[in-house]
This record gives sequence, structure tokens and C-alpha cells, in this order.
Amino acid sequence: MRMSDIIAQFILAGLEQSGGAVELSRGHLAERFGCVPSQINYVLTTRFTPEHGYIIETKRGGGGYIRVARVRVSPRDLIMHTVNAVGDSLDAASAAAFLQNLRDVLGGQITAVVGAACSAPALRALDPAKRNETRASIFKQCLLHVL
Repeated sequence: MRMSDIIAQFILAGLEQSGGAVELSRGHLAERFGCVPSQINYVLTTRFTPEHGYIIETKRGGGGYIRVARVRVSPRDLIMHTVNAVGDSLDAASAAAFLQNLRDVLGGQITAVVGAACSAPALRALDPAKRNETRASIFKQCLLHVL
């Protein structure tokens, strides 16, 4: 099992025990797992995101902490958060990651259709400099239509 998985499981266990929120120390976690603090940051920024149903609050420095809380976000709010997070440009890998996070909300068929509309083959005829901008526009319009 990878170190990232072990750290994520530890945080998830803390969330279960505490009823949905846990306060941690980046330094203590790094010491406990024998890793660098940046690995703790990696786990937090990839596994405990708003798209995954979490909010993270941090305070750095002496007495600093990381507070991870599980939140319940409505499907509509999650879709709108994603639309706002996309911005003006979206590469294919990021589109796939967003869609993976939205799979439970959108369903498999809609996820596949949006993925196909934003795929490299679908945008092949466009000037390469415009593909990511066009992909972002298509992606956002598809999500807004689902609402």
C-alpha cells in the first residue's frame, strides 16, 4: 500500500471517530508516517477536496493546524462549484479528473457523453492553441445544461 493511501486512511478513520471533522498537525502527521510535510499536503489536496465532499482549513506556523471536515454538498452545488473551478482553459486530463469526481452526480451515461464531447479526437480539427479553451467552454456548457 502506498504512503498516500495510508495517510488518507488515517485521516478518514479520524473523521469517522470524530463524527465528521478532525484537527491535525502537518508536522505530527509527517513524523508519524516518516514522510515530508509536502506529502501530507499532496494527500489533502488530492483526496480531501470540495469535489470529494471535504473542506480543509489550515493555519501555518507555531500552533498551526489542519482541520478537515466532511460536508454534504448538493449535486447542484457540486456541479456549479466545478463549473466555476474550470476557468477559461481545460486540458484533457483535468476534464477527465473533474468527470471522475462528478460520476456519482451525473451518472455513467452523461459522464461518458461529456467526456466524449471534450475528448482529443472530438477537438482534433481545431487549432491546437484553441483546444483547451474550447474544451473548457464545451465542458461548462454541458454541466450547465444538466442543471
